[in-house]
Amino acid sequence: MAIEGLKIIGESINDSVPSTKKLFAANDIEGLENLAKLQDERGAAYIDVNVGERDPEFMAEMVKRVQAVTTKPLSVDTPDLKIARAGLEAYDPQRAQGELPIINSISALRVEMFDLYAIQAFKPILLISERQDGGVSKPCLTAEETYETARDLLRVARECGDGIPNDDLIFDPGIAPVGADSESNLKRLLDAMRLIHEDAEFAGVHMSVGLSNFTVMLPPKCSDGSPVKSPLESAFLTRAMPLGLDMVIGSVKRKYRLLAPEHPALMCVDDVLRLGGFDAIMRVQEFYSE
Repeated sequence: MAIEGLKIIGESINDSVPSTKKLFAANDIEGLENLAKLQDERGAAYIDVNVGERDPEFMAEMVKRVQAVTTKPLSVDTPDLKIARAGLEAYDPQRAQGELPIINSISALRVEMFDLYAIQAFKPILLISERQDGGVSKPCLTAEETYETARDLLRVARECGDGIPNDDLIFDPGIAPVGADSESNLKRLLDAMRLIHEDAEFAGVHMSVGLSNFTVMLPPKCSDGSPVKSPLESAFLTRAMPLGLDMVIGSVKRKYRLLAPEHPALMCVDDVLRLGGFDAIMRVQEFYSE
């Protein structure tokens, strides 16, 4: 574990990852099982399973195959109710040493997924970057909208069964690529996390993001040959973990760490928060062009 207190949901078994998509296309189940074992060995707390738009039976089979090679709990990752149901029904808590699975993810427009709790208990990732307005999905553009969406989903979670305890709730405020953040999404995200972290009603909940999305489309290395993605992701963690972030969907291959104030990547992220707009984008380009 690179950072004490940070749990990684291993992201590799995901149809949107090009190398994994090839494994799915070739029906290379052994290759997918090897991804699960690798992430287990490298410290993932959970193993994500996302089969894309394949049928529910395939998700059920993948859950069983992954659980055959790891005792880590799984994250059943799909917005589709039928696929999520199949994954949850196939999941064996005893194989995961009694640990509950994660269902990723439930949003304000997908609250019917809470009905799956009747099959077996799970830990929901609650996506709070989108809200419902007149039955239509709209993005949360401010920290306050994000926080109010979190409050709405907290209420729904408390009405599910006997009430899902705070310690089983994971809130995802949504993270956007820092290299294209002209709308100050990073500031919205961190300010929303602060509001949640300071609200006693949310005591004990967890917060998570899909960390690799933060650096998507950026080059792997700076002009001097030093890495780009791991330092910027570590800079984000340095600012977000004091606000309650304690989980990420991320890569076990990245070297996440908390950075000193004078680290160039942390200074870059702080400048992005301060500048906003096109200047923030240019500041990120400056970071990897130096």
